[in-house]
Amino acid sequence: MKHILIVDDAATVRLYERAIFEDAGYTVREASNGLEALETALAACAEGQHPFDLYVVDVNMPQMDGYSFLRALRQHDIPQAPAIMVSTEAQECDRRKAFEAGANLYIVKPARPVPLLRNVKLMLGETQ
Repeated sequence: MKHILIVDDAATVRLYERAIFEDAGYTVREASNGLEALETALAACAEGQHPFDLYVVDVNMPQMDGYSFLRALRQHDIPQAPAIMVSTEAQECDRRKAFEAGANLYIVKPARPVPLLRNVKLMLGETQ
């Protein structure tokens, strides 16, 4: 079973995405900011657990934003997983910053369930 970490400061977004992913059969954990997400990912590795198979990350969050989270995550010597940045920021410069930070895909909110799940499956290497 694939494990997804949702990183977003909005509880409603986390609940929305969790419902989509769990209904599709994924195991989901949540973090309310980038710092909490980084600690969660590193703790899983330190405990010998398999890290996450996918990160779904917001940009604007307190304590550590999505860009900073991905840059920090990518610097650690742990198994890396794809990351989908999901944000209200829609400028080309926002997309570029996301890819430079380590995102594999950039989606502008609101993320509709069917396309979001299609992209999750693609990032996880699953057939449609």
